[in-house]
Amino acid sequence: MDVIFTAIRSFLEAGGDVLYLIAIATFCMWALIFERFWFINTEHKHDVGKVLSYWEGRPERTSWNAHMIRLRLISEVNVKLNANMDFIKTLISLLPLLGLLGTVTGMVQVFEAMNYTGGNARSMAAGVSAATIPTMSGMVATLSGVLANTFLASKVQSESDYMEDTLTMDH
Repeated sequence: MDVIFTAIRSFLEAGGDVLYLIAIATFCMWALIFERFWFINTEHKHDVGKVLSYWEGRPERTSWNAHMIRLRLISEVNVKLNANMDFIKTLISLLPLLGLLGTVTGMVQVFEAMNYTGGNARSMAAGVSAATIPTMSGMVATLSGVLANTFLASKVQSESDYMEDTLTMDH
């Protein structure tokens, strides 16, 4: 176990300070993604059940007033369903930019090493490492987030469509 922590620490040190920001943003992104999956599979099912029982218990479902109540019920469920989705997308967009920031700071280290040592390859290696590791980390985190967000967005859309289709105004 100690070997794993040592490897992680050396990876973070080689990538520079921006790698900590990427790690925090990635953790937040995945925490929100897991929260949304949990919400859809637990609380959302309960919300849908309450809305369906309320709607089916109404004696009248054809008037303009009933139509407005139906729209309100669907909207309330959709607001809860779409919570944090925009923040997840924002984090997905932010991660490659943080990787680019790591690239720029790493290249600054390379240029400083060239300035102070006259182009010694050993002194420039740390800067090159600090330039490439954050870029790779930002891209890997982004790709994983894009895949999860695509699946999650499709699940949210299908749940939203289900609500629209289930609350009928037939009687």
